[in-house]
Amino acid sequence: MLRETLDPSEAPRAGPPIAAAPETVPQPRPRLGKVFAVSALMVTLPALVYYLWLCIADHDGALFFPASAEDWQTLLYRLPGPTTSAVLVFVGWFLLQALFQIAAPGKIHEGSVLADGLRLKYKMNGWMSFWASLAFIGAVVSLGWLSPTFVYDQFGPLLTTANLFAFAFSLFLYIHGRTPKGDDRITGNFLYDYFMGVRLNPRIGGFDFKFFCESRPGLIGWVVVNFALAAKQYELHAALTTPMLLVLAFHFLYVADYFWHEEAILTTWDIKHERFGWMLCWGDLVWVPFTYSLQAHYLVGHPHELPVWGTIGIVLLNLTGYVLFRGANWQKHRFRKDPEALVWGKKPTSIRTSQGALLLTSGWWGIARHVNYLGDLLMGLAWCLPCLFDHVVPYFYIIYFTILLVHRERRDDAKCRAKYGADWDAYCGKVPWRILPGVY
Repeated sequence: MLRETLDPSEAPRAGPPIAAAPETVPQPRPRLGKVFAVSALMVTLPALVYYLWLCIADHDGALFFPASAEDWQTLLYRLPGPTTSAVLVFVGWFLLQALFQIAAPGKIHEGSVLADGLRLKYKMNGWMSFWASLAFIGAVVSLGWLSPTFVYDQFGPLLTTANLFAFAFSLFLYIHGRTPKGDDRITGNFLYDYFMGVRLNPRIGGFDFKFFCESRPGLIGWVVVNFALAAKQYELHAALTTPMLLVLAFHFLYVADYFWHEEAILTTWDIKHERFGWMLCWGDLVWVPFTYSLQAHYLVGHPHELPVWGTIGIVLLNLTGYVLFRGANWQKHRFRKDPEALVWGKKPTSIRTSQGALLLTSGWWGIARHVNYLGDLLMGLAWCLPCLFDHVVPYFYIIYFTILLVHRERRDDAKCRAKYGADWDAYCGKVPWRILPGVY
C-alpha cells in the first residue's frame, strides 16, 4: 500500500550536495510502445474500477462478462454521470483537506536532498487533519446535513466525479509543470508527460500537491467510504457484522498508523523520485478510496458471521503483518536518518558500496530484502478473509497487490544490481531471501 523506495535499506551517501541542475532537463522521447502503454492504462484502469463496482452493485459480487452487443449497450447505459450532490461533496472534501493541510498546526520536516542540493520543507499535520476530518464528517452527519449512507447511495456518481476531477487536475499539473524549473522532466510527448508527470515536486508557495494528494483526500477518504458502507449495512440489516467490524478496524488502524508515522513518507520512492502526473494523481484520488474499500462494499450485501476461532486467526494474521510491515519500514527510515541508530538494541550491520551508500543487513533487513512486502501481503490477506470464499472480487486487493509487489521486487533488484554491481551481489549473499524467508 505505502510505496517503497528503490534501494530497500540504503543509507544516504556522505559528501557535498550535487551541483544545481539546469532549468530544464531534456529527456529522450519515449518509444511508441511506452506511449501506447500509458494511453491504454488511462483507459483500462478507470474501466476496471467501474467493472469491480458493478460486480458488487449489480451482480452480488460475482464476475460478469458481457457476451453480446446488447449486453455492452446495457453496460454503457449503466455507467453514471456526476450528480450535483456528488460534485459538491467531492470538491468540498478536496478543499476541506487542502484547508487542513494549510491551517492545521504541525512540525516542519525536511525532505531528502534534491538534485540541486536543496531540501524541501513539509508540514507534518496529517495526524491532526485525520482526526479533524472524522470529527467534521461526524458533525455533518449528526446535524442531518448529509446522510450517513451518502457515499453508498451515490457511489457511481462519486466515482465518475473523482475520475473527471483526476483527469482535469492532471492536466493542471501538466500545464503548471511546463514552466521552467530545475526538476522538469519533459519528453515532448503530451500523453507520456501527462501520464508520468512533468515536475517532481509541483508546488504553489509551500503547498506541495504531490505530498498532499499522496495521503489526504484519498487515504482519509478511504476510511470515510468504509464508514458509509458500514452505515448502509446497518440500515439494511439492523446490525454490523463481525466481518464488517474487522475490515473497518483493520483499514482504520492502517490509515491511522500511516499518519502517526507520517514523516516516513519523505523517504519513499514516490516522494523522492516519481514525478506527479496522472499515474500518481489518479491512483491517489480514485484507485485508493474506490478499490481499497471493496471488502466493506461487498459485506454490505453479505451479512454473514465468523466463528470465534476464525475471527481470532484473522486478527492474529493482521497483527503479524503489521509487526513485519511497520517494524521493517521504521528500521529502514531510522537507518536512513542515522546509520548508527540501534536495531533491536544492537549496533546495525551493513555493507558499504563503492558509491559510499550503506545497505542494512541487520534487523528485519537481515531476514529478507523486502520483508516489509511480506507484512503488507499478510495484512492484505487478513482484510480479504472476512469476506469468505463465495466470490473472487473481494480478493482483488490481495491478487493485485501480490502481482504488484513481486514485480516491484524484481524491478528493484534489477536496478540495484545495475547500480551497485558486485556490492549488490555481496548484499544478496548476506540476505538471500527476497520476500518470504525459506520460500522466495
